[in-house]
Amino acid sequence: MKRTKIVAIIGDSETENTDELTFAERLGEELARMGIAIVCGGRGGVMKAVCRGAKKVGGITIGILPGFTKDEANEYIDIAIPTGIGWARNQIVVLTGDLVIAIGGRSGTLSELAYAWMYDKPVIAVRGFGGWSERLAGKKIDERRGDIIHPAESLEDVLRLVKRLLKT
Repeated sequence: MKRTKIVAIIGDSETENTDELTFAERLGEELARMGIAIVCGGRGGVMKAVCRGAKKVGGITIGILPGFTKDEANEYIDIAIPTGIGWARNQIVVLTGDLVIAIGGRSGTLSELAYAWMYDKPVIAVRGFGGWSERLAGKKIDERRGDIIHPAESLEDVLRLVKRLLKT
């Protein structure tokens, strides 16, 4: 049985940067058009924008929530999974994805990037929106892996990398 590819989107949960949100929404649309499902933390900011984009074109969205109720999920989440484990849910977000895309981000995103690195998930970090994706794009977190965190300067870069890394 062929499984649906899933991409984990991590990034700013509280951003009001319209360029960043527009980028995330367009990314969600394009990933959904490719038949790729989205997993994220299920709440606001980049997570909400990418899910809104995916839903515009009929994509599938999964939210791994920190709390005890599905009610905390944004309105674009199809499958809401409350974990009751707070920030530890970041590990589940990363493990669910076949690859991870970081857009901006603060300490929560940093923890997800570290998990992705430790679990040998391919990681794409978008430049241009600051945060940990900007700081770690093109770098290694440590020497346990031979690759780098793949830098992307544009939506086209991200999609090209997704196709290559997922072999779609």
